[in-house]
Amino acid sequence: EVNMEYKDLSREKLLDMKKTLEAEYEAFKAKGLKLDMSRGKPNKAQLDLTNGMLDTVNSSSDMTASDGMETRNYGGLMGIPECRKLMAEIVGADEKNVIIGGVASLTLMYDYISQCMVFGCGGNEPWIKQGEIKFLCPCPGYDRHFGILEHFGIKMINIKMNADGPDMDSIEEYVKDESVKGLFCVPKYSNPDGITFSDEVVRRFAALKPAAKDFRVIWDNAYIVHDLNDTPDKLLNIFDEAKKCGSEDMFIEVISTSKISFAGGGISAVIASDANIAEIKKRMGIQIISNDKINQLRHARYFKNLDGIKAHMKKQAAILKPKFDTVTDGFEKAFDGTGIASWKKPNGGYFISLFVMKGCAKRIGQLCKEAGLTLTTVGATYPYGIDPDDSNIRIAPSYPNVDELQKAVELLCICVKLAAVEKLTEE
Repeated sequence: EVNMEYKDLSREKLLDMKKTLEAEYEAFKAKGLKLDMSRGKPNKAQLDLTNGMLDTVNSSSDMTASDGMETRNYGGLMGIPECRKLMAEIVGADEKNVIIGGVASLTLMYDYISQCMVFGCGGNEPWIKQGEIKFLCPCPGYDRHFGILEHFGIKMINIKMNADGPDMDSIEEYVKDESVKGLFCVPKYSNPDGITFSDEVVRRFAALKPAAKDFRVIWDNAYIVHDLNDTPDKLLNIFDEAKKCGSEDMFIEVISTSKISFAGGGISAVIASDANIAEIKKRMGIQIISNDKINQLRHARYFKNLDGIKAHMKKQAAILKPKFDTVTDGFEKAFDGTGIASWKKPNGGYFISLFVMKGCAKRIGQLCKEAGLTLTTVGATYPYGIDPDDSNIRIAPSYPNVDELQKAVELLCICVKLAAVEKLTEE
C-alpha cells in the first residue's frame, strides 16, 4: 500500500491503526523491560578505551611536568604547560589563552556566570546591580545551561534553532537591548540537535554589536572532536573570526575531556582573550591554588597531541556510530512518509533530537515510562522545562548496548505512532 501521511487517513483507518498499536504497546509492556535513553553517558566499553591512561603515572613515575614543576605539590594555577598545549591544540588557540580547570567544564561556566553576577566582567558593573538581566537561549538546547541561568535568576529568552545554527536575525535584534547580557551555545554537534553552526552563523556571532558592553557568549565546544564518521562537520574557529571584528573579549570558550577520557575524571579548559584570561586568573587565584596536576600529567602523557586525541576518538566513534545508526535507521523504517516525526542524522556529538507531532511529546514520555523506557524529561531541552510546542524528545544513544537500543527504539516508535493516532482521533 502507498505510505500515506497520517493526517490524510480516514478516521476509520486511524481507529483501526490505534487498535493495532495498542496491542503492540501492551505486548511490549508485558515484557517488563528496563531501558534507559535519558542521559548522554559514555558506556563501559568507551570508558575502557582510556584505562591505559592510568598507567602513564604510577608509583615509580617521574611526576615532574615539562617545565620542572612538581605535579604532586602546590602551584601551577593555570595548569601544566604540556596540558595547556594539548587543549590549545584541540581548539586551535595559543596556549597563553588557555587555563586548565577541574573535571568539568560545567564548573567553569557556572563560576564565570557567578563572577559576572557578583563582580561584573571587563571592568563593568556587577550584573546583580543592573536590574533585570536576560540571556538568549537557542533551543532546543542543553538543560544544564538553562539550569545555571535559572539558578541565578537570569531571565531566559527562547531563540529558534535553524538548520545552520541559532536564528541570527532575532539574536541581532535582541542584543540591541542593554539588559541582554549573553548567550550559551554548543556550536558543534549541538545538544540535542547535532547541528553545527555554519560559517555564516559563526561570522555573524563574531560581528555582533551588542548594546551591553559586558555581553558574553559562552561558547561551549563540548563536542569539538566528537565526530562519528570520516566526513565530519567543520566549525570555524570563533577567535579567528572575532579577531577580524575586534570582538575577542565577547567569547568565553570551554571544552573538557569528559567524553574523551573519563566522564568523571577528565580535565576541562577555558579559552579566552588576553583580557578575559587575566580577569579569570586573578579571581581563580583567590579560589584555588591549582587543579589536579597529576590528572593533567596523565592526560598529556597519554594523548600527547591532537593526533593522539583524534586516533582515540576514532575508537570512540567505532563504538558510538552503530548506536546512532540503530536509532536513525529505526526512525526511517517507522516514520518515513508518515508525516508524524522528523529528526536529523548528526555527524557527531552525543544526541539525536526527535520532533514529534505538536502536543504529543509529554504523552509519548508517559507511554514510554509506563512500558519501562526512560527518556530525557520531556521539555528539558527548553528554558524552564517548557517546550512551547510539546514536540521535542532528546535521544541519548550512548549508554545502552545495541540490542537494548533496538528494543528501546522499537518501543519509542510505537509510542510516537500511538500518540499521533490518539491526537488525530480526539473528539
